[in-house]
Parts: sequence; C-alpha cells; structure tokens
Amino acid sequence: MLKRILAATAVLACFALPLAAQAGAAPKAAGGDEATITGQVIDVNCFTTMGASGAGHKQCATACAKAGVALAILSSDGTIYMPVSSKPGDPQNSKLVDFVEGKVKVTGTHRLVSGLHTIEIKTVAAAT
Repeated sequence: MLKRILAATAVLACFALPLAAQAGAAPKAAGGDEATITGQVIDVNCFTTMGASGAGHKQCATACAKAGVALAILSSDGTIYMPVSSKPGDPQNSKLVDFVEGKVKVTGTHRLVSGLHTIEIKTVAAAT
C-alpha cells in the first residue's frame, strides 16, 4: 500500500513540475526599460477597426479621445504603444490629445507584457 502511495505521489509530481515552471515564466508588469519612441498619435478604435488615420481623421479622433476612446502611439515599424500609468485611475489621453494624428517623440518606461507594448510617459513633444 505504501509503495502505491509513493508511486502515485511521484507520478503527480512529474505532472506538476511543468506547471510550476510555467508559473515562474509569467510576465512581470514591474520594471521596464527607459525608451524614446517616435510615432503618430492614433485613435485606437478607428485605427484598428477601420484603418482610419491621418490629417483627415484628426477631428474624429480628437472627439473620440475626449469621449474616452484610447489614444496610442504608432511607430514607423508598425508597433502600437499604449500609454499607461502606474497610478490607479490615471487616464493618459490628456497627455496625447493635443497631438492627435500628429507625430510625437515620447520618453518613458517601455514594457512588453503578454504581447502588448506599453509606455509610461514621462515627456511628450511634437516630433520634427
């Protein structure tokens, strides 16, 4: 009987080992790297659902941003960076709304979590 219990425990441990390894590989939101990103400020909803962007979309994107639709930064390589804050309840649109559909240069903390690029904005300015 004791041999069966020990054998069952060993088998279960073998199955649990890969799960324990995966738990340690979970992405961390903390940390990040200081980065400077240059790109176009986009309205995430219109850009991802309709492909709308550019000067002709500025009025729509501004209205959407003021209504709470998320703004993001589209880099020249096609990566979309979502602005985030480490403070709860701290929306970021106010930092980008003046630059909607224009080019910006942003410095801050870049993180890649579960495939999503984020940037915690420290400075933002119009790019030339």
